[in-house]
Amino acid sequence: MTWEIIRASGFVAYGLLAASVILGLLVSSKLFGRAISAKSLTYLHEGLAVGSLLATITHLVALGLDEYVDFGLQALLVPGASSWEPQAVTLGVIAMWMLAIVTVSFYIRKLIGQKVWRFVHFASFGAFVAALAHGIMAGTDSGNPAALALYGATGAVVMVLLIARVALEGDTARPARPIAG
Repeated sequence: MTWEIIRASGFVAYGLLAASVILGLLVSSKLFGRAISAKSLTYLHEGLAVGSLLATITHLVALGLDEYVDFGLQALLVPGASSWEPQAVTLGVIAMWMLAIVTVSFYIRKLIGQKVWRFVHFASFGAFVAALAHGIMAGTDSGNPAALALYGATGAVVMVLLIARVALEGDTARPARPIAG
């Protein structure tokens, strides 16, 4: 039973993280203009991040209880401490800590200020990439076409939205020059 919980919670954690990153990019890029309330999307974005963190905690607890691979607390919480698939597990641990830091930043934003919050929030891209690589490298379902479709589709959507956000930000960052004459 724990193996099914490990797999399911890993997919749920990844899916919620991907949805949160995608929604965050949609909100920050303002692709919808005023058609959708940014405030309501921001609450959903935050909720998806919290859900992803809770699913990640479930994933860790199930891994700790599983008897097939002996994951001690150190292997689950310290990057590089796992002897089983050390690179893949390290990426998962890094993704978990980045996700935790970014998620907590929602609640201490006023304490740390907008500039620091924004800097911390950029770690969500690192968390997403690390979680994606972790899923592909450590996931026993990585060869499954549905899993590959999930990883490919979410990776592509995040990449396209990130490029669009950078391009749109570049357009608004440059003030218009007056036409001479």
